Amino acid sequence: RRFVTELVYGTTRMRRAGDHLVSRHRQGGVTPRVAAALRLGAYQLAHTDVPAHAAVDATVGAAPKPARGLVNAVLRRVAADLEHGGAEGVDWPDEATRLSYPDWVLAAVGEVLGAGAPAALEAMNRPATTHVRADGYVQDLASQEVVAEVGARPGERVLDVCAAPGGKATGMAAGGATVVAADSSPARAGLVVANAAALGHPLPVLVADGTAAPFADAAFDRVLVDAPCSGLGVLRRRPDARWRIEATAPARLADLQRRLLGEAARLVAPGGHLVYSVCTLTREEGDGVADTAPLGPGWGPTGRRVIAPDDQRDGMFVATWQRTP
Repeated sequence: RRFVTELVYGTTRMRRAGDHLVSRHRQGGVTPRVAAALRLGAYQLAHTDVPAHAAVDATVGAAPKPARGLVNAVLRRVAADLEHGGAEGVDWPDEATRLSYPDWVLAAVGEVLGAGAPAALEAMNRPATTHVRADGYVQDLASQEVVAEVGARPGERVLDVCAAPGGKATGMAAGGATVVAADSSPARAGLVVANAAALGHPLPVLVADGTAAPFADAAFDRVLVDAPCSGLGVLRRRPDARWRIEATAPARLADLQRRLLGEAARLVAPGGHLVYSVCTLTREEGDGVADTAPLGPGWGPTGRRVIAPDDQRDGMFVATWQRTP
């Protein structure tokens, strides 16, 4: 099961790189099924320890019968290209092809991380590391750092505006805070209920639109807005997302993120804290939102940072503010 999962996730992630390896030895188009077989073989040859002959033979055996000769010939040529130096020795046309991302994703991450972008994108081409909290919940270290950034204390009233699936809400509740979890989706709110019950951290959960929250002004000591975003910091967990997310998504989502922050600011009591986090790495959704959030008067920034993805954590942007006491 683990091997099949690696092949499916890895082949999907490395689709652009695989197509480049294959295209040099293939003329004309092929059916989607044959293209998938060629990508699957190219991934094994370039990015796994499967012996070349085994990768070629197994892939040919799984290909449609009429195309097996083509798949065999192309993959043997790809194997020859990789025989000395592997993927590192390939003459890639550009970094986006080598790393197997759309051009706009490389550009967006590069704008935020600069010279660190290639290493971050390479890290997201590898499987995620599993981390288990003390209460048994599986949660990435970057998300745990966001929980710590909120700093919820025992007895404080805390609102998680976009709480599903509940990892951050239950993490804050585990520390003794009184946490209210909200989400605009009934189905996703149900995930929070289930996770909270399983962990033994019962907390009130409601379906609510974060841009028109059903709470009184200044009702909470701390509010977390873990907003919907383009997700460029968690692409290792969603192998097909890099090919589905549109380049226009960050600007569109930034408008929603600002509306969520503007409404959340109303709910924070004097002296309280507002935390904004997104699991993405675009300037529009990071500094762009933090610099233009409509919080109103009486707010001061207390922190801002980018968490670059590596082998231990996902990528995130976090910003915090305090309301004047």
